[in-house]
Amino acid sequence: MTTTTKQSTASLLLAGALAGPLYVGVGTIEAIVRDGYDIRRHSLSLLANGTGGWIHSTMMVVTGLLTVVGALALRRAGLRSRWAWGGILAYGAGVAAAGLMRADPADGFPIGTPPGLPETVSWHSFGHIIAGFIGFIGLIVACFVVARRFGRDNERGWSRFSLITGILYILGLVGLATGSGTAVVNLGFTVAVIVGWAWLTLLMVRTRTEEIR
Repeated sequence: MTTTTKQSTASLLLAGALAGPLYVGVGTIEAIVRDGYDIRRHSLSLLANGTGGWIHSTMMVVTGLLTVVGALALRRAGLRSRWAWGGILAYGAGVAAAGLMRADPADGFPIGTPPGLPETVSWHSFGHIIAGFIGFIGLIVACFVVARRFGRDNERGWSRFSLITGILYILGLVGLATGSGTAVVNLGFTVAVIVGWAWLTLLMVRTRTEEIR
């Protein structure tokens, strides 16, 4: 790989690494300042509704596209497994697509929304769910593939980190499928999302560091 190509790849990896801090940072601020939002009851996706909802939607599209860029840069940098970089790419595309399709208001958010889940599901809310599910599956697959790769390279810390991240996402999806709306499930899935973004960010930073040596 030429010096110019390495520099370009390093820049793309940096862009990909910014997705996690941007997603978690903006999401945290929204969760704190949005009236009526309770992270124990409401999923982060509901922040796309109401006044200022466009901020959350835009954040999802931007961070999703940055993740796609980062996935392609990981491939260029040597992450050859299609299941690994492809899974990360699917995750980024899923996040971006979910940002374009807003989840329906629910359980009192935004303020004025009736309590409980909506009686009917709109097409864009259904699309949001499907896009998110596909993206999460992509990330889970990538975590397990990368865990195996690091295991072969005897990098046990990274192997365990990758494996735990994938398991947390599986548990989060199972929780959403069986008990969405409960405090334990919502908080548990939020933790999984934060860990997932941390894993992606650190993976891209690690790869970028190796690229510019």
